[in-house]
Amino acid sequence: MNLRPTFDISVNGRKVRLGERTLIMGVLNVTPDSFSDGGRYFAPARAIAHGLEMAQQGADWIDVGGESARPGALPVSTEEELHRVLPVIRGLRRKSRSLVISIDTTKADVAEQAVRAGASVINDVSGLRFDRRVAEVARRHSTPLILMHLRGRPATMQRKPFARSVWQSVRSGLAWSVGRALKLGVRRSQLIVDPGMGFGKSRRQNYEILAHLARLQSFRLPIMVGTSRKSFVQAVVAGEGLDVSSRKKSRTGLWPLTGGRGALRAPNAGRLGTSAGGQSPPLQTGDAAMVAAAVLGGAHIVRVHDVAAILPAVRIADAILAATK
Repeated sequence: MNLRPTFDISVNGRKVRLGERTLIMGVLNVTPDSFSDGGRYFAPARAIAHGLEMAQQGADWIDVGGESARPGALPVSTEEELHRVLPVIRGLRRKSRSLVISIDTTKADVAEQAVRAGASVINDVSGLRFDRRVAEVARRHSTPLILMHLRGRPATMQRKPFARSVWQSVRSGLAWSVGRALKLGVRRSQLIVDPGMGFGKSRRQNYEILAHLARLQSFRLPIMVGTSRKSFVQAVVAGEGLDVSSRKKSRTGLWPLTGGRGALRAPNAGRLGTSAGGQSPPLQTGDAAMVAAAVLGGAHIVRVHDVAAILPAVRIADAILAATK
């Protein structure tokens, strides 16, 4: 097991040490078409309440996004994205001066307005491919900048042929993003990398990334991983293998768990109960397993929807890492 290196970054003018324990980023989708919550928090008041609830449950950062990046999603205008996220960011900031708010956007204009409204981290799933000016916003405001690896665009990323070598694709893609950020004046100490689990990768490739996550340490940057509520996790929880179609019975004899909007749902979910976000306990357990694997593989930050359900797994994985020192 590789020891996780530590890094110091500045957030809201305060030094944050990444690596001593895993930070939890709570996902707050302010969209009507999210694959994970189906617009449950589209209304600003509900979104603000949910963001504060996640913080109370143990989230260190709240990631506010106004444009869905689910497979097949189409882009929205800058004006619409701002209309969705700004009231939520302002509301969260009014309720809590110390809360760390991240803006999940690929647009510089949205990043700029979000930072002015109270966001202090920028999370760009395109890794500066869609709008390089995002880096200039991060430079001007000295905010951490998360650079994710993405092949193609959300509308087509799961339809195009996948890379023959996922690691060559991830390495070269992140190297390009990091190099562009540095060239545009962003300090290295502001950067965080994300391999982009589920974004333009096959099911097997996602598990290959997680199995060898420590390879990303070659960038000498903090690592964020987001696997929450994604189909490649849910399919394996349903008993499928790495290369089995999600619509067929798996070789293990277990039937896929079915549900709407691409999310698998346990047949007995009603009896077992569900989380506030609609996740059934079996699927939360799968997400928790993936998070624990990511932390043990070297992730500094995990991006999750079900904070309360995932927190125990993060603490156990952190304890295992601490015991290796």
